[in-house]
Amino acid sequence: MSKVALITGGSKGIGRAIVLELAASGYDIGINYYSHGELAEEVKQAVIQMGRRAETYRADVGTVSEIEDMFSRFTDDFGTLDLMVNNAGVSMFAPLTEATEQLWDTINNIDWKGTYFCTQAAARLMIAQKHCGVIINLASNQKDSCWPTASIYGPVKAAIAKFTKHAAIELARYGIRVLAIAPGYTDVGWPLGNPVHEAKDKIPCKRFATPQEIARVVRHLVSDDFSYMVGSCLLIDGGAILPVVTETDLDTNWSSTALSPEKK
Repeated sequence: MSKVALITGGSKGIGRAIVLELAASGYDIGINYYSHGELAEEVKQAVIQMGRRAETYRADVGTVSEIEDMFSRFTDDFGTLDLMVNNAGVSMFAPLTEATEQLWDTINNIDWKGTYFCTQAAARLMIAQKHCGVIINLASNQKDSCWPTASIYGPVKAAIAKFTKHAAIELARYGIRVLAIAPGYTDVGWPLGNPVHEAKDKIPCKRFATPQEIARVVRHLVSDDFSYMVGSCLLIDGGAILPVVTETDLDTNWSSTALSPEKK
């Protein structure tokens, strides 16, 4: 029997890549979207062309009633759930002194509230069906680091990583594994001139991730090969948060100075 997954924010970017990767590995897919219906339909048709089943569900994951309606429709269509991927999120930033209540509400509702209540709905469905499953939450490497203008986004991603541990300890008894991944800079098609491109050379790997690379990590984590991984948050950022003081940028010959015996 085919496995079934529900992916939030599945119409583009990392979410789209996850949908296609899972479909290629044998999953039937529910594709959630909010404002990109035409893109969601394109992804749906791509899944169908792979010989898998796909349905689309428009829902604002920042609204619990819409989450409940989405799960009702999804259950009517597929009847079961093996994998929930809470991918939907927004990357929005502002200096602390300029951040608004609207910005705070938008990021918290979509990223944090959506992850929490989609996890709850997925767990209820899996438990009711006495069906083991996996839930993957999307955090970010900003959960551990402090980027300027990310005083809302960063703490929200940290909350998702911490929540993953709480959900994992409660749901493991039902055979439900809850995990998180924390991607770094991922090339989702930023236009030329976007300041984000200035970060590329500062990353130890000297490049951005592709959405497909992140999707392949998800595909591996949900396999039985990782059945003993519970509550973990896997960092995938090319080493972006490793430097503290970037000594490699200093005009210093470390081989002849820093490693020499101290003279007294």
